[in-house]
Parts: sequence; C-alpha cells; structure tokens
Amino acid sequence: MAGHSKWANIKRQKARVDAKKGKTYTQMSRAIIVAARNGIPDPAGNFQLRTAIDKAKAAGIPNDNIERAIAKGAGTYTEDSDFEEVRYEGYGPGGVAILIEALTDNRNRTAADLREAFKKNGGNLGETGCVSWMFEQKGVVRLEGNVEEEKLLEASVEGEAETYEYSDDAENPGVEVFTETGHLESLNQVLQDYHFPVSEAELRWIPSNTVEVTDSDQARSLLKLIDMLESLDDVQNVTANFDMSEEQLTMYN
Repeated sequence: MAGHSKWANIKRQKARVDAKKGKTYTQMSRAIIVAARNGIPDPAGNFQLRTAIDKAKAAGIPNDNIERAIAKGAGTYTEDSDFEEVRYEGYGPGGVAILIEALTDNRNRTAADLREAFKKNGGNLGETGCVSWMFEQKGVVRLEGNVEEEKLLEASVEGEAETYEYSDDAENPGVEVFTETGHLESLNQVLQDYHFPVSEAELRWIPSNTVEVTDSDQARSLLKLIDMLESLDDVQNVTANFDMSEEQLTMYN
C-alpha cells in the first residue's frame, strides 16, 4: 500500500504548480458552473460542486460570486454563456506530452489561444488522442502535516485507496492518497471520518511514463509554455509528463 516510485515524478511538478498563484476567479467560477450543471445544484449532494466551492472559498472568492455561479449552472441565472468541458492535447519542447482541461464557451477561441501558446514556445497542439493514452486519471486526496502511517494504512484499506505517498519536504509535510476515480468521494469521506487533515480532493491525470528534460533551453521553453497555458482563463488544468531537476524548476520559477 505504501507509496511507490512511479508517483515520485509528480512531486516536483505538482509542488511547482502549487507554489504558483491560484486559479483566477473566472476559472474557479466556471468550475462551479459546470459542476452545478453536471449534477444537482446542492453541494451537500454533489461532490464535484462541493469540491469546487471549497477551492473557491479557500481562494477568497466572495460568497455572492459563488452563489451566482451555482445559479448559472442550475439554469436559474440567465445572463450566462453556455460553457462546456473540452480536453486538448499536444507536445511541448523535447517531446513532452501535455494534457489541457478547459471550460469554454467558444472552442475556436480556446483552440486558437492554445495553438498560439504552443507555437511561441516550441510545441505543437495535436489531435484528440495523440497523448492521452500516456495518462491515467486517478482520484487524489491530499493530507497536510504529519500523518501517522499505521492509522493511514487502516483508513486507506477501508476507503479502497490504491497507494499513498509521503512528501519529502520537511518544511511542508503531508501525504497524497491515490484511488480509482469512482472511489474518490468515499475515500475522502473515510479520511475525514478518521479526522485526517484533508486539504484537497481532486481528479488528476497521472503519466504512465515520463520524459526527463535536461537541456536548459528546453526546460526554459517548457516551463514558459506551461505558465502561458495556465494563465488562460479557459484553461482549468495542465498536466505534463516531464521530469526535471529541482534546480531547473526553481531557476525558471
């Protein structure tokens, strides 16, 4: 059950993303709209919506904005465009595979913005399916602080977790628990019932293999590309299958 090395390549990339500025109000509001549309507009009975609201509140989005986004998703607030979830795929410098999850009301605009970002940074926006076969979606629950492993193992078995991995950052201890996507909500609830400090529950794409980036120019272009993609309001999440040294990550932050 303990964490395996195949998750290790996620750490530095994920840590870097977490260190960046949070998602914009626009991005978080869209996530609430789609979550409310995909299920019932009640967070008590809609795990996706509840998670989106928790992230918005943590980012300081006012309650009025959150309520308005829920109303838009429920169809009771008519002054709104029709957003849809779209996944885009492409290659970055060095052949790095990149998955982009977007919420957009204009596919042509979003595709054009993404294509321009790839073009400016030595990459290519590809066709659907060109890189997605290299990723598998998992449910991930993040726990903060020092976590007792014996108790975590017991909860993980009960919550049908697949594996877990402790952070190797002594200044920011914690652990990530992985499961099948369909078990995310139940695992999250079990961990909360065990009184673990749950900070986030999310669906995440995990690469089945990674590309090691050692060339400084490629590293710079790749990180610049990811920054540019993440800055687009239509983009919700960016996942790539690269691995690079801590020195390179911090050098171009």
